[in-house]
Amino acid sequence: MREEFGDGAAVAVRLAEGAAPGDVIDGADPVGWLALDAGARSWLLRDALPGRAEAGGEHRDVLTESRAALALCHRDGRIRQAALETVARFPALLPLVVVRCADWVAPVRERARQLLRETLDADAAVSLAPLILLVGRRGRGAFGVEVLGDVLRGASHEQLGRLCADGDRTVRRFAHRLAVAEGKLSAAELARAAARDPDPAVQTLCAEAAVALVPEGAPAADVLGPLLAARGPRVRSIGVTALRRAGRPERAADFLADRSGAVRACARYVVRQYGTDPLPWYRRRVAAAGDPALPPGAVMGLAECGDRADAGLLAPLLAHPSPGVRAAAVAGSRILDVTDVPRFRELLDDPAPGVVREATVNLLPSAGALDAEWLMDRLAAGRARHARVAAFRLLDARGGLVRLRAAVALLDDPDVKLRGWAERSVRQWHPTPDVPLGSEEVAALLDRGRHLFSEWVLTRRKREAGVPG
Repeated sequence: MREEFGDGAAVAVRLAEGAAPGDVIDGADPVGWLALDAGARSWLLRDALPGRAEAGGEHRDVLTESRAALALCHRDGRIRQAALETVARFPALLPLVVVRCADWVAPVRERARQLLRETLDADAAVSLAPLILLVGRRGRGAFGVEVLGDVLRGASHEQLGRLCADGDRTVRRFAHRLAVAEGKLSAAELARAAARDPDPAVQTLCAEAAVALVPEGAPAADVLGPLLAARGPRVRSIGVTALRRAGRPERAADFLADRSGAVRACARYVVRQYGTDPLPWYRRRVAAAGDPALPPGAVMGLAECGDRADAGLLAPLLAHPSPGVRAAAVAGSRILDVTDVPRFRELLDDPAPGVVREATVNLLPSAGALDAEWLMDRLAAGRARHARVAAFRLLDARGGLVRLRAAVALLDDPDVKLRGWAERSVRQWHPTPDVPLGSEEVAALLDRGRHLFSEWVLTRRKREAGVPG
C-alpha cells in the first residue's frame, strides 16, 4: 500500500482533492499514518488545508472526513485541537488521535489523551496496537502504551491471541509480556508460543514463564515436549534445564550431541546433577569414527569437556564422509589447542565451505609458515569461492609485501565482496619491517591502487615505504 500511494505528502494531496482516507491509507499500516501526519505539513498543501474557522467554528459540522484528517495533521495547533472534536463523527480517524497523544502542543496532547482514554476499547486496541507502540517510541509517547496495556488487560483470550500472532515483532513482545504478567496463557500455551515464535526475546520470555508454572517433579509432557522440540536453541536449552526439575535426566542425555553448544552445555549440567559424567559417553560415541550417522554435536561436545589427549580421537574424523563432522573435528582441535599445520593446509582444498572456514581459522596464527605462492595460486578466478576467500584471509594475515600483493591482485575481481575486502586491505596497508625500503614493486602496487587514496595519503604511504612519491 505504501508503494501504491507514495509518501505522506502525496497521500495528503489526495485527501485535499477529496479522496476518502480509507481509499488512500492502509489503516493497518502504522507508518502510513505517521507519514500522513508529516506529509500534511508540506508546502504543497499550504492553500489546501482547512483553516481554523472550518475545523473548529460554525462550519465544523460540514467538515468531511478527508478535511478532518488533514485538520488533525495541520501545522497550527489550534486547528489540530479543534479537529479533535470531530473524531466522534469519524471513528476511522482514531489512529490520528493516537498520533496527537504525543503532540508537542500541550492542549492538543491533553485533549487527544482524554479522547483516547474514553473511546479505546479492546477491539480498537487490537487494531491500533502497532501504531500505539510505534508512537510510544517517541517523546511523550508513553501515555498511549499505558492506555493500551490497561485496555488489553480486559481483552478476551481470542483478542490477545491475535496480538500474540501479529506480524510486528514489537506487538508480539508487548502482547506476550502482558499475557505472562496477567497470567492469560497456560504453561502449555506458553511452551507452544516459545516453540513457534521466531523472535528470541519472545522465545525466552515464554519458555521461562512456561517452566516456572510447572510444579517441581511434575512430568509436564505438554510443556517439555514443545520446548525440547523447538527450533530455537535458547528454547531447547530452557527445556533441557527444566528436565532437572522434572526428574528426567535420561531425556537430557539425548541432547548431549545437540547442534547447539548452549543446549549441549545444559544437557551436561543436568546429567552431572544426577552423578553421571558425560565425557565417557562422548568418547565412546566419537571413537566410532566410521559411523556415517555420527552427529557433529558429539564431536564438539568431546572437545568442550575433554582434554588434549582426546585430540587423538578427532584426527581420524578429518577424513569422515560427513562435511559437518569434518568441520567439527577441525573446530574441536582448535578448542583442545592442538594444531597440525600440514593436515589443516590439506583441508583448504576440501570441497565443503564449512570445513575450509574452520581450517582457515586454525591456520591464521601460523599464516607466516605457509607458502605464499601456493596461496596466491588459490586466488585464481577458476577456484571455488570459499577456497579463494580462505587464501586471501591467510595472505592478508601475513602482512607486509605479501598482503599488498594479494590485495592488489583482487582489485579488479568480479566478486564484489572479495574486491571490497581487497580495497579495504590496500587502504589499511602500511609497510612493516620486512618490506625492503625503496622497493620498486611496492611503488608499482601502490600505483595500481591509486584510486583508493587521496594524493596526500598515497604520497605518505610511498614515503613510509621509502619510494618516490
